[in-house]
Parts: sequence; structure tokens; C-alpha cells
Amino acid sequence: MFGSAEDQYVTPGGSGRARVVVLGGTGFVGRHVCAALLSEGEGEGKGKGPDVVAVSRRPGPPPSGPRPLALDLCRTPPAELADALTGDRPTLVVNAAGAVWAATEEHMVAANTELVRRLVDALRRARRPVRLVHLGSVNEYTPSADGRPVDEGTPTRPTTAYGRTKLAGTELVLEAARRGDIDALVLRMANVAGPGSPPASLLGRVAHQLRLACAEGRTAEIRLKPLRAERDFIDAQDAVGAVLTAARSDVGGRVLNIGSGEAVPVRSLVDLLIKVSGVAAHVVEEPEQGAGDGPPERLEVDIRLARELLGWTPRRRLEDAVADQWRDLSEASGH
Repeated sequence: MFGSAEDQYVTPGGSGRARVVVLGGTGFVGRHVCAALLSEGEGEGKGKGPDVVAVSRRPGPPPSGPRPLALDLCRTPPAELADALTGDRPTLVVNAAGAVWAATEEHMVAANTELVRRLVDALRRARRPVRLVHLGSVNEYTPSADGRPVDEGTPTRPTTAYGRTKLAGTELVLEAARRGDIDALVLRMANVAGPGSPPASLLGRVAHQLRLACAEGRTAEIRLKPLRAERDFIDAQDAVGAVLTAARSDVGGRVLNIGSGEAVPVRSLVDLLIKVSGVAAHVVEEPEQGAGDGPPERLEVDIRLARELLGWTPRRRLEDAVADQWRDLSEASGH
């Protein structure tokens, strides 16, 4: 799909095995990015694929996976951070780190904004150019009031702490890239669905409740906030495909939207997951105090620019993502 792994991440101005650093490499999206990079090298022969380094605060993956690097990106002194991230002369850095579900606003500021500030400073200090693919979020936009898709020219007026802190991080990357300090591209990602969805996310929470009910042989009672919104979801494999395509492109200094290009009712995804699981379930949407009766929020992503500039397009259905998520969870739990 992507050609020879040997040619994809060549070192600038030279040859040899490329090194890719994935920040948040043990997180949900980061794990998928690492796995895709490693799989590209399979069949190419030992040492032909990229050397993948997964950066995280906690102990890293097993030896058969990417090379782990335990590093607190928010607390490591600037010079030490720059040396840790760029000392081995990486070709590419993918920033999949951040905080969203069940995080305090203070934690979001640290992980989504200040971490990016420190990353940009570290890449400025690199001894040779490093390509940065920064993963932003479509929550940097405000959900459309008229139901129209948001494109890259849509004003960014986020209404949540997550959206505001992610937007601040995106602006730091864009400012540095436009000054010529770093080579970077921002991908504004829609909601990602697939294996490993965190338990604190909507689909992760529902899947874990279904698994528990299945193990106990009972009907699952799933209590959720009202599911009135319509959101753009993208399969994890398609999301990673966009990241790898962006890494190989020469597009820089701008934002590209990455999504399925279609908003779906969030409730329909929950129902789809229940159907795929085969577990009897009863969903209870608990009313929220002060919730209005207006039209549901809709956030659909216009992905035409990513098609035009990267030649990327999503290929998988949401049914595939949900089925993969349930299969992965069932296999991990032995059911």
C-alpha cells in the first residue's frame, strides 16, 4: 500500500535506516501508529524498516514491539528533552500524546499545550531537520450550527477545555512552521474508533460494560448521558494511513482535516457496537440538568483538502472499526 519501507522515511540528505519517534507511543492512537510503522518493515529484511521509538511516561511495550523510551515530556529540562528526542537524529516525530477523557483542565493544558511548546523548542535544537506530524483535533472547531461540514477555513472557536488546549498546541506548531523553525504538518483528527479504545471514551466504556455483562451472563444496563450529537468518526487504520501519508509528503505549515467525511448519530454507533457484540443490552440515557431541546450538535469534517494534497482517502467502514474493537477486547479477555 505504501511502497517499500526502505524508501519511505529516508534520512535527510543521506541514506540508511530511518528513525521514527512516536510521542504517546503507548496510547490509543500512538500504538496504532507504531504497529503500522513496524508492519511496513516486515518482509523487507532485518534492519530495513524504520527504527520506531515509542515515548511514554510509563514502561514501554515488550521487546518485540517498538523500542521504548520512558520520558516525562512535561517535566524533563529543555536541553535534556531536546537531546533525548533528537540526539539519535530521527527522521520523523509523530505527536500522538495528549489528554482528553477524564482529564482535568490543568492536565489538558500541560499535555495538549505546554508539552507541544516544549516539543517545538526541542525540534528547533535538532542538529538536522526533523519532520513533525502533529495530531490535532476537530474539536478545535465549534460544532456547526447549520449542519454544514467544517473545512480548514472554518473559524476555530472551541467550546470545551479540550478543544481550547488542543487549538493552542496546533497554533504553536503552525507558528513555528511558518517561521521556518521546524518542518511540520498538523492533522486535525476526527473521533478515532477501533481496537484499544480507552475505557473512558464512549465506545470504550460501552464495550467494557458489554464485556462484563457477557462474562456474568446477564443483560447489560448501559447508562449514558443523552446521545443527541452527530459526530464524524474514522477507523483507526484509516487514521494511521493519513499519518503515514502525511509523514512522506512535502506538505507543511498548514492544517489538514482527517475524518470519514460523514457525521453519524452517536447513538447509532452505540447500537452498532451492541449489535456486533451479540450481548443483550438496555441503554438508559439519563437526562442532564439544563440540557436544551434544540437541534443536536453536528460536527462533520470536510476532507477534500487531504484528498487533494496528500492523495489520502478513508477506505474502511465504521462497522469494521467497531467489529475490530469488540474482537480485540474479547480476545484480550479470553471470551
